[in-house]
Amino acid sequence: MADTSAFLDQQLVSTTLYGTQQRLADRTGSLMSAKTAGRPAAEVIAAYAARARPGRGVVLDIGCGRGASTLALTQALPQARICAIDASAALLAATRDRLAARSLPAHTVRADFHRLPLASGQAALAVAAFCLYHSPTPRAVLTEIARCLAPGGTVILATKAADSYASLDRLVARAGLDPDAIHRPGLYTAFHSGNLRALTAGAFTVTRVEHEVHRFRFRDLAHTAAYLATSPKYQLPAGLEGNAAALADHLRHQLPDGPVETASVVSYLTATHT
Repeated sequence: MADTSAFLDQQLVSTTLYGTQQRLADRTGSLMSAKTAGRPAAEVIAAYAARARPGRGVVLDIGCGRGASTLALTQALPQARICAIDASAALLAATRDRLAARSLPAHTVRADFHRLPLASGQAALAVAAFCLYHSPTPRAVLTEIARCLAPGGTVILATKAADSYASLDRLVARAGLDPDAIHRPGLYTAFHSGNLRALTAGAFTVTRVEHEVHRFRFRDLAHTAAYLATSPKYQLPAGLEGNAAALADHLRHQLPDGPVETASVVSYLTATHT
């Protein structure tokens, strides 16, 4: 069994996970279509950003992904200069397309969040949502974000609990797809709800932490398989990795078909740079 998270493998991150936008689009689409409870994260983040009142200052959306948070920030902060940052060229292109479809300005920068290409003290606000868990040293990323913020600047962070979607791990193990599924390090191993405050406090003054349970109900095993196929977490039999149809067929042979429920905890933190 692997003792390190697949999500920290930088080669895997830059190719299989985010070399194109398709896997992330499939993952988000299958998960959001199953969602039954929990506020849209991008809207929550934008509301926190509006309360920070960055004015006409520079606002960084670090690890912007496909641009959901960038869009929400651009709409909530019309006077600010929004800069979307990601290591993936494909995801930055998706962000630009998302904003262009609404005739909104887009400034994007391709960069590693360990080495942000900004002068010290340049930003009024920084957002890093659902991305710091891809760093083996998230504290170093937080220190880099602090360097880029002006004194009194605000950082907004978002992540999930380490045991999010644990019921899906149990389902994968019960179906015989990966007997060790419940023990494998997941996406949120390095930066999660449990260590969020402690890691951030080394570089910032934490002002608020909020935890919210999100619930999901996949309509059947095929719907569940569409989500499971997007994860590199499991050690699956040959021919099943990334193959939603084959995963669904296997699940239906091993388990009764029907709805599958799971949950996650989303955590938001706001802090200031002093």
